[in-house]
Amino acid sequence: MSTTDRSCKKVCSVIFCEAVAIYGVIVAIILQTKLEATKQPFHPDSMRAGYSLFASGIIVGFANLLCGLCVGIIGSSCALSDAQNSTLFVKILVIEIFGSALGLFGVIVGIIMSSQATWPTAVLA
Repeated sequence: MSTTDRSCKKVCSVIFCEAVAIYGVIVAIILQTKLEATKQPFHPDSMRAGYSLFASGIIVGFANLLCGLCVGIIGSSCALSDAQNSTLFVKILVIEIFGSALGLFGVIVGIIMSSQATWPTAVLA
């Protein structure tokens, strides 16, 4: 096995971690487009929309944090096991893919929660 082939295998974990970072950027852009200025800051709809966007960001952030930890730990064990026995690489890579799915689940939940943010349209007297 060549040195280039081994280094390409070690980069897989970095690619998964960068995908998690892209998930955060995508959700940040979605949340930014949902923000609106309102003349009724303490209206129940305004508060619900604000808390919905806040909770969406928190959920995506924590899901990506845990996903990054999971991918990092599995990635280091993948590199160590590949150094010992190269037949284990694909098996551990599948586990790493399942670990990176945690971030994707967080993004899906965050998008669903942010879609619930509706700002009041009518001005109450």
